[in-house]
Amino acid sequence: MDGRRRNPYQLTDDSPVYVISIAAQLSGLHPQTLRQYDRLGLVSPDRTAGRGRRYSARDIELLRTVQQLSQDEGINLAGIKRIIELENQVAALQQRVAELSAAVDGAAVAMQQREAQVHASYRRDLVPYQSAQQTSALVVWRPKRPKD
Repeated sequence: MDGRRRNPYQLTDDSPVYVISIAAQLSGLHPQTLRQYDRLGLVSPDRTAGRGRRYSARDIELLRTVQQLSQDEGINLAGIKRIIELENQVAALQQRVAELSAAVDGAAVAMQQREAQVHASYRRDLVPYQSAQQTSALVVWRPKRPKD
């Protein structure tokens, strides 16, 4: 969310709006096939209070994908279910990586800010000590004499 209130009537790809007959037409499948996919856990639409199925645009796209994998690729429904599970797992892991990357970036910025604060707090009246290499140089110190 970007801080603004979301319009409750705004439709997204995840909005459950299609009844089973419309979802069947849009996906090119028979309603009984949609029921079977739901029972197998391949495509699980939302439910109304009366337990009616409501499909989203994302569900319909998934129905088309299941059909394509089954018909064109010859993958059985158990294999398709595993593919869908793995794709969902990959998507969740990608989301987690993005979250962790953002956290690392935030920590790096905070560390740089703290480092800048530490450097800004250094006393400027002190001279940094640097160890002298061994030399045979002799330094004579003569204190200043007060003027009379």
